[in-house]
Amino acid sequence: MPTERFQFDGAAGDRLSAALDLPDGAPRAYALFAHCFSCGKDTHAARRIAMALTAHGIAVLRFDFTGLGSSEGDFANTTFSSNVADLVRAADHLRETRQAPSILIGHSLGGAAVLVAAGDIPDAKAVVTIAAPSDPAHVTAMFKDSLEAIRRDGTAEVSLAGRPFRISSSFLDDVAEQRLLDKVKHLHKALLVMHSPVDDTVGIDNATHIFVAAKHPKSFISLDHADHLISSKQDAAYIAEVIASWAGRYVAPAAAEPAATDGPRDVVVRETCSSKLQQSIALGPHRLTADEPVSVGGQDTGPGPYDLLLAALGACTSMTMRLYADRKFLPLDRITVTLRHSKIHAEDCAECETKVGLIDQLEREIHLDGALDDEQRKKLMEIADKCPVHRTLTSEIRIVTRVAE
Repeated sequence: MPTERFQFDGAAGDRLSAALDLPDGAPRAYALFAHCFSCGKDTHAARRIAMALTAHGIAVLRFDFTGLGSSEGDFANTTFSSNVADLVRAADHLRETRQAPSILIGHSLGGAAVLVAAGDIPDAKAVVTIAAPSDPAHVTAMFKDSLEAIRRDGTAEVSLAGRPFRISSSFLDDVAEQRLLDKVKHLHKALLVMHSPVDDTVGIDNATHIFVAAKHPKSFISLDHADHLISSKQDAAYIAEVIASWAGRYVAPAAAEPAATDGPRDVVVRETCSSKLQQSIALGPHRLTADEPVSVGGQDTGPGPYDLLLAALGACTSMTMRLYADRKFLPLDRITVTLRHSKIHAEDCAECETKVGLIDQLEREIHLDGALDDEQRKKLMEIADKCPVHRTLTSEIRIVTRVAE
């Protein structure tokens, strides 16, 4: 996954640090991600969700709010409203340099922020909240023992996730004035609410309030055993899978790439980093996910390497037989190819040159529907062995491997 890192001007003029995660090929959509309170763009949740979304062709812009991470500015001078303004400015930057975001995603307080910012980002068609509070003032519970000191002195240093932050009374005034659910009632965009029922930082009742206030189209997804910070790779991958599938209804499909005319196109396989073995596969405008079963260390989110090999042989077999049948005007209605891979002892294969050890065996069972006579069926079965992938697998293969520059 290529990532472009740059800076842009925030609402207050501070230079904000950003990362744009891009898929292989042209993005089908752009998303803007808002991180949780006092967090940053490089949290595990932000990075993992962004990486997983790129596997589905969605580019993701994530950035550090003013005074956080690598961004300029003083966190003590920021408010919830200034974070919203930074989000709108980030969307403006995407619109000016790439393409306006059609998907807004917010985690925790960032979820509340995207709900408010959505009204000022007209290009956004879909909004996603992850573990978001229904009232931004909920965040003050994280430093409730310091509220009196903040009110008395104007600012006070508090500890959030083991790090010191200075909170001002203007921050308290700002979150107290927010009427988030009124914004939700007039959202006029598709909404996906994602929340864990065991979230002990922002309770599930917050998701209920947001969902009830919203008008359709709206959806709710339970994150089951996920923690508030979405610290599990598997939870982040699941969130991204759901977002990509759900948002597809509301964003324009990816533009088809021109058909290749000078031979086969490149196949690019890259780790998603969302789970141990999951891979994204890019073939021109097409995107696939590969994985392994749970029993061998994967998450079973996609076909395994040998599954894909069998699929290639099966698809090629069916296509070759179909082309022959249509050219000969045979009454062939449908072809079904069932394949299996196994290892067998070499001595059990009479026609094999190898006589010692184990060899790979691919079993191919072909079912032909249609009013075919015996001679036609026999000829079609002969044609099956002439498919290009079959010929490749049964001929000498040379694989050239080199280190990419």
